[in-house]
Amino acid sequence: MALHSTPIRTAVIGFGLSGRTFHSPFIAANPEYSLDVIVTGNPERQADARRLHPKARVLASTGELFQQAGDLDLVVIGSPPASHADLADATLEAGLAVVVDKPFTVTSDEGRALVEKADRLGATLTVFQNRRWDGDFLTLRGLIDDGTLGDVRRFESRFEFWKPAPRPSWKLGASPRDGGGLLYDLGPHLMDQALTLFGPVSDVYSETLTRRAGGLADDDVFVALTHESGVISHLWMNGLAAQKSPRLHVLGSESAYTVWGLDSQEAALKKGASPADLDFGVADEADWGLLGIDGDLRAYPTERGRYDLFYAGLADAILRGAPVPVDPRDALRVIELIERIHSGR
Repeated sequence: MALHSTPIRTAVIGFGLSGRTFHSPFIAANPEYSLDVIVTGNPERQADARRLHPKARVLASTGELFQQAGDLDLVVIGSPPASHADLADATLEAGLAVVVDKPFTVTSDEGRALVEKADRLGATLTVFQNRRWDGDFLTLRGLIDDGTLGDVRRFESRFEFWKPAPRPSWKLGASPRDGGGLLYDLGPHLMDQALTLFGPVSDVYSETLTRRAGGLADDDVFVALTHESGVISHLWMNGLAAQKSPRLHVLGSESAYTVWGLDSQEAALKKGASPADLDFGVADEADWGLLGIDGDLRAYPTERGRYDLFYAGLADAILRGAPVPVDPRDALRVIELIERIHSGR
């Protein structure tokens, strides 16, 4: 017996990169959801929202949204990080399920309070860690699970790009106190992947640097995690990398796997692709990673990227009582690590 009826009536807060690119297309493409409300106070984004999703009501404020809470089942929070905790708390108070984009919250105290409140209310709370469904990550997970790599010893993972003069956005004016900087922006992806694969961390070493003149937050970050399992994770986030290193470089006792470039889903979505397209998430053969030992390397097919599985899993949770696709406690552990790094502990 379904816990709710379909479709799952959904509101998306924010229509920047997060709401427009990563959430709305997947909600609109899944028949178990309806995209009923989009909240943005930006007139240009309001116009885009009406053009792309003509059936959705476009509201200028979250105050208007919560006045209509009785007409909704789910709220997706894609606003800047400093607003996540308050908006998620208000959503839970309204009796609605909630998806919080990464980073979950700015502080672990905020995240812990939300997890405890959701548990107390029996509410659905999850965090959008979409990079668990990158094609290269799914491929690596399969190689680890089937023993192809042997015992993984070192995991190297990077998000690097060259933006010496980034375009104006809220991120340029946000300090770490407000969730600004690459450690908060990209760190949750890389750390979540590392923790998902290799488990809890016993030791952390980090370098957090601000290279841009006048910058308020880190734009060049290195983090080394020693996992209790014995695996070492080396993670890089760099907005000023004139040459890029491999996206993933994973060394095992029997073999290794290396892949360059980013999963294709984000770029495709920015160009207007739909998750329903037949080739969505499929990697070109030229972008496959290399598997093996030097002197005996072969291109290894990259699994199809499947960001759609997050919302499919969430529908299973809301409608059929399955576990949420991402346990918010996983995201809380990431925020605890980010706090530990920023505090120098």
